[in-house]
Amino acid sequence: MLTAHVPFIIIFFVFCIWFFPLISYMAIEFIRCKNYYNEINGILENLEKKYLLPEVVKEANFIHGEKLNAILKEVSRDMHENVKYYRDMQLDYREYIETWVHEIKTPIASTKLIIENNQNEITNKIDSQMDRIEGFVEQVLYYSRSNNVNKDYIIKPINLDNVVRNVIKRNYRDFIHKRIKLDIQDIDEIVYSDGKWVEFIINQIIGNSIKYSNNKEQMIRICLIKKTNSVILTIEDNGVGIVTKDINRVFEKGFTGENGRKFSKSTGMGLYLCEKLCSKLGLKIGIESEVNKGTRVTLVFPLSDMVTFESYL
Repeated sequence: MLTAHVPFIIIFFVFCIWFFPLISYMAIEFIRCKNYYNEINGILENLEKKYLLPEVVKEANFIHGEKLNAILKEVSRDMHENVKYYRDMQLDYREYIETWVHEIKTPIASTKLIIENNQNEITNKIDSQMDRIEGFVEQVLYYSRSNNVNKDYIIKPINLDNVVRNVIKRNYRDFIHKRIKLDIQDIDEIVYSDGKWVEFIINQIIGNSIKYSNNKEQMIRICLIKKTNSVILTIEDNGVGIVTKDINRVFEKGFTGENGRKFSKSTGMGLYLCEKLCSKLGLKIGIESEVNKGTRVTLVFPLSDMVTFESYL
């Protein structure tokens, strides 16, 4: 055989000439591929919203990376289409809710006018229930807007005393019916926020104080503490209080707790909306309570954009 007389060194040299470039190329591709996937893993670990990976990752630069690039682009395009679809659905739902709220106010106003013109014990009770319906309708409206507060609010100077007294006027029947004493201390202070949103929040808090009042001498005390960087509005009652195991969950959506089961009046949405709207408005809300002694809710209004909640305490 002819090949038997060819020196091994020549065979090895020919092998290197033919296969070394291929092996080198494969090694380079492997290193590129490995570095790319390591980079992706690093990005993925630090990325809070994993679905945004196709938006932030660089295009692959190895030979079979073109297929991966195409897949990531397709995933990104599909994600954007789905986001747009659900955003449009949410917008349609919100517009429907706002239209419904606007329409439902007409029969409510008509009913209250009829009641006003036919005052008696029965119509007064109906009027009280109509106030509750108005409250639930308002809650629905604010819930539908809670994800887009920044598009609805107008930050301007508001007087806390005026806001609180508006809430008291809205609930005067319940104060009279339940004989709740009201102690409003000096709260004549200007803060910067959205008046209607703050009024809704305070109305939910005072509404809870009324709802969960007990049968002894009932009182709601409203006072204000002014600090260097903040104004703290405190609303305190001597009602039934909240059990310890429930206190850390009162801001959860739909949570009613022991009081909700006992009184059968809670939707679990009021304080949830308060906390959510406070977060959007840059306010802080806190709650303390003791069973059979009462509940204290605090609203913290910052006087500076550079203030953190820890500095309020």
